[in-house]
Amino acid sequence: MTTTPHFSLKIAGHTPIQATKVDVISPFNDQIIGSVEQANSADIEKALSTAHALYSDRSQWLPVTQRIAILEKAITLMKSQAEELALGAAAEGGKPLIDSQVEMTRCIDSIRACVDGLRNDAPHTIPMGINPASQHRLTTFKKEPIGVVVAISAFNHPLNLIAHQVGPAIATGCPVIVKPAEKTPLSCFRLVEIFHQAGLPKAWCQALLTDSHDTTETLVTDERVAFLSFIGSAKVGWYLRSKLAPGTRCALEHGGVAPVIVTNDADVDAAIAGLSKGSFYHAGQVCVSVQRIYAHSSIARDLAMKLAKAAKGLTVGDPTSSNTEVGPIIKKSELTRIDDWVKEAIDTGAECFSGAEVLPNNCYAPTVLFNPSANAKVSSAEVFGPVVCIYPYDDIDEAISRANSLPFSFQASVYSKEIDAAMYAADKLNATAVMINEHTAFRVDWMPFAGEKHSGLGTGGIPYTMEDMQVNKMIVITSKGISAS
Repeated sequence: MTTTPHFSLKIAGHTPIQATKVDVISPFNDQIIGSVEQANSADIEKALSTAHALYSDRSQWLPVTQRIAILEKAITLMKSQAEELALGAAAEGGKPLIDSQVEMTRCIDSIRACVDGLRNDAPHTIPMGINPASQHRLTTFKKEPIGVVVAISAFNHPLNLIAHQVGPAIATGCPVIVKPAEKTPLSCFRLVEIFHQAGLPKAWCQALLTDSHDTTETLVTDERVAFLSFIGSAKVGWYLRSKLAPGTRCALEHGGVAPVIVTNDADVDAAIAGLSKGSFYHAGQVCVSVQRIYAHSSIARDLAMKLAKAAKGLTVGDPTSSNTEVGPIIKKSELTRIDDWVKEAIDTGAECFSGAEVLPNNCYAPTVLFNPSANAKVSSAEVFGPVVCIYPYDDIDEAISRANSLPFSFQASVYSKEIDAAMYAADKLNATAVMINEHTAFRVDWMPFAGEKHSGLGTGGIPYTMEDMQVNKMIVITSKGISAS
C-alpha cells in the first residue's frame, strides 16, 4: 500500500505531536494524496516569537553572501526534483502537468531572479553640496530587511507563488512565515524543505497551516509582523488589510475580469491560439484569465465560432496526464457556482457556442458564450473558471467604456494589425499592463504584476517584492575633507 506524505508544522523547535491535521484531496478523483498538521494559537505564538527574536538580534542576520549561496543551492535542488515537484503540484492543485512543468521552470527562474536582485540592486544617493547647508557632506545608503514577513498564498500556482513570496523574503534577509492555501499545501512544504536543505536555518522560513480563520487572523494582525504578502480573494485580502497592526505594510494580489479588445482588422486566426490559452489555462482559475472579449461586430461571431472550435478540441481530464490541457475545478462548490453563472447567462440571452456542461471528476467543459447580458454574473464578476464571453461592438470607444466599467483593474489586451488603433486602446484601457497581440495572462517573473482598484494593492514581481521587503537607511557623512566644489 502506498503511503501518502504527511508534513508536520515547519516551526523552528516544533516537536511533532498528535495535533489536528487536514487531509489534502485531489480535486480530480477526490483521493487523499497527503496530510498536513494544523497550527493553533500557541503554535502561531511560537512561530512569531521565533521570527521576531531572530530579526531583533542583528548578530543573527544572514550576510548577503550566505543568502546568495543558499538560493543558488536551492536552485540546484529544485532542478534535481523538478519533475517530482511538478507532478505533485498537478495532483494537488489540478493544473495540468504540461502547465505545472512550466510553472516549475518559472519557480526556478524566480529564485534565480532573487539572486540577480541581490547582485544588482543598489540604492540611489541624495545629492549634497548644492546649497550652503549641505556643504561638506555626502550620503550613502544601505538596504536592510523590513522585518518579519507573513505570506498568505493561493492554490492556483502552488510552486511559483511561494517562490514569489518566500524567495524575496529569504533574499532580503527577512524571517518569513508562510501559510499556503489549504487545498495545496504540499508543494509549499516541499519547497520550504528545499530551502532548509540548501542551508537556510529553519527559523528563517517557517511554514504552517492554521486550524481556523481566526488563527490566521491572529498571525496576520500581530504587531510583530512588518509586512504582509497576500494572494487570494479580494474579500479576505481587504478585510485583513483593515485589521493590520499600525506600521505593518502589505501587498495584496486579488482577481480581475480581464478584458480583451479585438479590432476589425485583427488577424482572428492568429489570435485564437492565444485567446484559447488565456481563457482556459488552468481551467480559467487564474487572476488574469481572459474573460471578456470585445470584438468588432464584423468579426465577433466568426471569432466566437473559431474559439468554440478550439475549446471543443481541448483535452479535459486527469491533470497528472501529459495529454491533459484542462484539469478540474479546485472544489465542488466552485464547480457548482460556475455552472450556475453560465446557466444564468444563457437564461438571460447569451448564446452558448461550446461547453456549459459539468463533466466527470469535477471538471467543467471549456465554455464560450456570445453576448451575455451586462448584468449577468459572467459579465460583471470574476468567473475563475473555463468560461469566456464575446461581446460585439461597433465603436471602439464603446468597447473601451464597457471594458472599463467594472471596479477591477489588472491586465488587459488588444488584438489589432493597426498600431494606431492598438495604441489608442492601450492608452485608454484601465489596466496596469496591456498586451498587444497577446492574451491577458502573459507574464514573466521579473516584470511588474499589479492589481488596482478591487484587484489589489502594491506591485508584485521579484524585484518589486524585494523592494517592498526592504528599507533604505541613509547615512549622512559630514567632513571638512569633503570638497565644497
